Amino acid sequence: MFDFDRVIDRRGTHASKWDMMAKLSGITAADGIPMWVADMDFAAPPGVTKALSADVTRAVHGYYADTGSWATAASEWLARRHGLKIDPAWVSQTPGVVSGLGLILQAVTEPGDEVVVFPPAYHAFRKIILANERRIHDAQLVLRQGRYEMDLEALAAKLTPCTKIVFFCSPHNPGGTVWSVEEIRALATFCAERNLILVSDEIHCDLLLGDVQHTPTLSAAPEIADRLITCVAATKTFNLAGAHVGACFTSNPVLKAKLDARIAASGLASYNAFGMIATEAAWRTGESWLDALLPYLAANRDLLDTRIERAAPGARSMRLDATYLGWVDFSGTGLAPADVAARVKDRARIFASPGEQFGPGGETWLRFNFATPRPILTEALDRLDEAFRDLRA
Repeated sequence: MFDFDRVIDRRGTHASKWDMMAKLSGITAADGIPMWVADMDFAAPPGVTKALSADVTRAVHGYYADTGSWATAASEWLARRHGLKIDPAWVSQTPGVVSGLGLILQAVTEPGDEVVVFPPAYHAFRKIILANERRIHDAQLVLRQGRYEMDLEALAAKLTPCTKIVFFCSPHNPGGTVWSVEEIRALATFCAERNLILVSDEIHCDLLLGDVQHTPTLSAAPEIADRLITCVAATKTFNLAGAHVGACFTSNPVLKAKLDARIAASGLASYNAFGMIATEAAWRTGESWLDALLPYLAANRDLLDTRIERAAPGARSMRLDATYLGWVDFSGTGLAPADVAARVKDRARIFASPGEQFGPGGETWLRFNFATPRPILTEALDRLDEAFRDLRA
């Protein structure tokens, strides 16, 4: 029903992933392959296209009226997909999850306050924290048996009176870790005991690869609902990043009022109609598309893991339980990180995300977006074979 092998030429279409590659990476070759930013090269669900086409055909594009159907669609999706029941009235719409994180920082912290991050972690966390004049408090993840774990004991020893809030990525990006109920509860208890606000970024929660289950933080630890804000979106799940629409929800009316006040003060209470229409349609009609996509992504993950470890002896690809962002450690190759990066960029003509941008612990890693048609992924892996061929001599 859905042809994920179909190659769609995105060059020259204002696609950041493709059209910003030369500027950001220096790869000017016409056959460069972008495997950096987290958007997919697949056509969106047909229901999204149908909803947008109907709006275009109507040809009147005025202000969007929030009648409550969008938040209801979000809540119904969470209930159906993850067993989480929330009141649509808890939901605040933001121009994407990263924007939502910035608004949350402005709502519940002050300049100079510290924000706990578990690196290596999504690089936009670091950017939005610093842009809002807050400080990053790194609690580096521990790698055990090929999986990341939080070291809350070490974090407790380093907290300061300025530490006010925790940014938690669930599932984790990079690394694809799906946290257990016990791990989430331990973090929730940690935050409650130390009077910390917990922000759970669950934007990748639908992108589960194989027999794993995402547990929403609110489900794992409902007792901390009064200090919890959860961020979700349809944009990662359904390849709608350009819609710039996210949802932040909390059952605490005081926290929600503070967040909504920041949204209003920033002039963001009027919504992007096309984004709202697209994401509501995705939540309401996209489930069969997602069910077909996930096995395809899992097969791409398996192909990447096998091929890249064979191409560069000593490289190790972390086994992802979620996301479509391969996380590969090249430290075992004996090559310096700069040499690895140069081979990938100059020899393979692939734009991958450098590991150091994800903070401490990412220095010897590269992140590869494998959410692309298999013919493109296969070509990229063939090039990586060639780029590291001398290591196999």
